[in-house]
Amino acid sequence: MQLRPDALEAHLAKGLAALYVVFGDEHLLAQEACDRIRAAARAAGFTDRSVFTVERGFDWSSLLGASQSMSLFGDRQLVELRIPSGKPGKEGADALKALASAVNDDVLTMITLPRLDAATQKSAWFTALADAGVALKIDPVERAQLPNWVGQRLAAQGQRVAAGEEGRRALAFIAERVEGNLLAAHQEIQKLGLLYPAGSLSFDQVQDAVLNVARYDVFKLNEAMLAGDVGRLARMLDGLRGEGEAAVLVLWAIVEEVRTLLRIKRGVAAGKPLAMLTRENRVWGPRERLIGPALSRVSEAALEKALALAARLDRQVKGLSGGTPGNHRHDPPPDPWDGLFELAMAVAAPKPSAASPVPPPRPREPTAAPARRPV
Repeated sequence: MQLRPDALEAHLAKGLAALYVVFGDEHLLAQEACDRIRAAARAAGFTDRSVFTVERGFDWSSLLGASQSMSLFGDRQLVELRIPSGKPGKEGADALKALASAVNDDVLTMITLPRLDAATQKSAWFTALADAGVALKIDPVERAQLPNWVGQRLAAQGQRVAAGEEGRRALAFIAERVEGNLLAAHQEIQKLGLLYPAGSLSFDQVQDAVLNVARYDVFKLNEAMLAGDVGRLARMLDGLRGEGEAAVLVLWAIVEEVRTLLRIKRGVAAGKPLAMLTRENRVWGPRERLIGPALSRVSEAALEKALALAARLDRQVKGLSGGTPGNHRHDPPPDPWDGLFELAMAVAAPKPSAASPVPPPRPREPTAAPARRPV
């Protein structure tokens, strides 16, 4: 049975299943889901606990033995199996299918996995586990959902932001500074609970307390580009630079989005349906919702010009000459990261005309502070 994370509490209140599979890369949410299952298991009398981690040479027979045995003291036991790679191998797949087919009322099994692709979720071993128990998929909190997520977490500790525009600014401020780092976001929210009493939080209180702990994913740059969110785009590029991300990887990610937009733009001009073009170009999730406005904002000529800039940037980031010999007017900026910003802006905020020689000024943000370990 597949279960949404927000339905877990109601499910546990009705009783425990014999088997749980928790999978996903959002470590904070996966950890919280596992903690809830452990607490419910202890309350139900599963007081003995065994933990197995699958590594090279793992003995699968030890897992099967534990899942069929009683504790020496007769206690019901919780067996946790962690598969960090998400790939059990052939022997492991057979063992997991055997585990799923041999339910023991005195043993509760919890299996944790990273994010799994669609093919793995359809595999025989995963299907057997999901059919025998409960599969809990932990999806990441998307950037657009982050302010609401922060608001819910504040409410859970008896706090709320001020009403109206001030409150929206406060939530947006927190979201900007914790994006991509949910464990640190959890800490910052807890810190607000320690610093201020229950009740309403002003924007000034939030601004004074919340540190910049954002961590940016290079593969999320396309969302900021498509949304035309110049401020977020600048923060992400500055954050990636501060974290030591390779400029060549950032360039690749931006160029891939420019090429995808150009292919779709040309396809639409040829009379093909947008829905078909997005499928062909593997555009889904938040990008699928943003692609339409981006297509109407940017011209085919601007995208072609962006690819020409990308070719010069490619030479620059690899330590070669960035521009065309004898034609310094077309050289990219001396700093490659400024060139990356200019390239991304071709999609995020294209110039009103090709005659405009200067890109919009780049907002500067402080480099993100190092992530702290969760308490």
